[in-house]
Amino acid sequence: MNDDTTVAAMSSQRPYLLRAIHEWISDNGMTPHLLVNADFPGVHVPPGTAKDGKVVLNIAERAVGQLSLGNDYITFGARFGGVAHEVFVPVAAVLAIYSRETGQGMALPEDVDMDDAASPPVQADVDDAPKRPMLSAVPAAEGSDESSDGDDDEPTPPSNEPGNSPKRPQLRVVK
Repeated sequence: MNDDTTVAAMSSQRPYLLRAIHEWISDNGMTPHLLVNADFPGVHVPPGTAKDGKVVLNIAERAVGQLSLGNDYITFGARFGGVAHEVFVPVAAVLAIYSRETGQGMALPEDVDMDDAASPPVQADVDDAPKRPMLSAVPAAEGSDESSDGDDDEPTPPSNEPGNSPKRPQLRVVK
């Protein structure tokens, strides 16, 4: 391995996540909605549709015409209050995509600035480091049925006895 390795610049994951979640919601017969930062530069939505700097857009195939979920922009035509409008949303302005019926979906992560990602890490004080949410495993609650003596290399299969439901790992946001 070479010490002079370079980090290849990758394109944003946001448009790929949007397309995947849109397809998943639509395939399940639900109505996909976008939560958009209406104050983001380049967002073009009908006047009066934004509330508190955000707008929710129904992007179901039956509600829009010529939907394009591109890598840089989302565009479509739709009727607002009976009047046809063209909607133009930079992908970076999308905060979340979710199902209207269930609320299931995804809040989109902020894009990593590729210039920052390609540069070598700079040693900084812990107090000066930017605080980014991270996921970590949550240990089982004390008094749970899960015991570990460290001798087992293989997980114990869950018991089918009533009251002994298998424990699921949980994730939490650590700031």
